[in-house]
Amino acid sequence: MNSLGRIFRISIFGESHGPGVGVVIDGCPAGIPLVVDDFLPDIARRKPGARGTTPRQEADLPIIQSGVFQQHTTGSPITIWFENQNIRSADYEKQRDVPRPGHADFVAHVKYGGYEDYRGGGHFSGRLTLPLVAAGVIAKKILQSGDSPVDIQARILEIGGETDLDKGLEKAIAAKDSIGGIVECTATGLPIGLGEPFFDSVESLLAHAVFSIPAVKGIEFGAGFRAARMFGSEHNDALIDTRGKTATNHAGGVVGGITNGNPLIFRVVVKPTSSTPKTQHTLNLRTGEIEPFQVKGRHDLCIALRVPVVLEAVTAIVLADLMLIAQQRPTRYPGV
Repeated sequence: MNSLGRIFRISIFGESHGPGVGVVIDGCPAGIPLVVDDFLPDIARRKPGARGTTPRQEADLPIIQSGVFQQHTTGSPITIWFENQNIRSADYEKQRDVPRPGHADFVAHVKYGGYEDYRGGGHFSGRLTLPLVAAGVIAKKILQSGDSPVDIQARILEIGGETDLDKGLEKAIAAKDSIGGIVECTATGLPIGLGEPFFDSVESLLAHAVFSIPAVKGIEFGAGFRAARMFGSEHNDALIDTRGKTATNHAGGVVGGITNGNPLIFRVVVKPTSSTPKTQHTLNLRTGEIEPFQVKGRHDLCIALRVPVVLEAVTAIVLADLMLIAQQRPTRYPGV
C-alpha cells in the first residue's frame, strides 16, 4: 500500500497537516556516503517559490533518524523525517461537509468511514512527494556508484499545450484557473537486461511508481501514442552495433519489458491542480444539497512545475531496485 520495491524498498508516512512526513528505506547497501547536504539540491527543486507555485513555505530540512553512521549508510533501515511547520488547518474545516471537486476528499471519507485526516488532503497530499524526493537522492547515489553511472534528468515539455512555459502560465492566470502540463524523463547509462517480464517489466514498474505521484494521469514510452499512427517498419529500432545501440529509439529504451542499453525515455501527463480559484459546485454531505464552493488555502497554479524532480526520484527508486535485483540474480548458467 504505502511501500514500493523488492530489495531497495521504501515506505512513506505522514499527512499534509500532521506533525510531519517521512520515509523508511530498507535494502540500501552499506558504505554509501550520505550527509544532510546531499538532499538539499533536489529538495530545493521541489520547493515552491517560482511563479505558478503555492505560497506555502516549509524549511524541509531532512532529519536522518537511523541507518547512517559516520556519514555513511550502515545497511540497516534509513529513516528520514521532515517536520511540518507552516500549516493552516482552519482553511480545511469546511471540507468535512463539502468535498473538493477533483480531490480524494469524498472517496477517502467513504473508504475510511469519516476517520481520515481531511486537512490539506491528509495522506493523499502532494506533501508526500517530499519523502519520495529524499528516497530518490539515495537511489541516485546507488545508480551513480557503479562502473557505468546512470544519469536521470526530467524536464517540462509543455504547460497548457504551450512549449513556451510562461505563455502556458499566462493562459491560466488570464482564466483565473489552474492548468496542467507534460513532463519528460530520460535515464542514460542503463545496462542491457533490467526488467523481469511479464508483470515486472520496466514499463510496468515505472508506471506503478509514476502513477503514485499525485496528479499524474498518463504515461507513454518512446514514441508512445504516436506509434498508433506509424508503420511497423518505421517504428522498429534497427540495431547498429553489438552494444545494442539502435538507429532510432521509438521503443524508449525498453524492448520486451527489458532495457536495451539505449536511453530510457518516457513522458507523463500532469493534470491541472484540482484546487482552482474558480467557483465550482459540489455536494454538501450534511445537507444533501448541491452548492457553490470555492477552494480555500494555498495551492499551485500548475503542479507540473514541481514534478520533474519527483519524477526523477521515483524513476531512480525503481531503477536502483532493478539494479540490486540484477546483481543478486544471475540470468544464465555460469558455464555458458
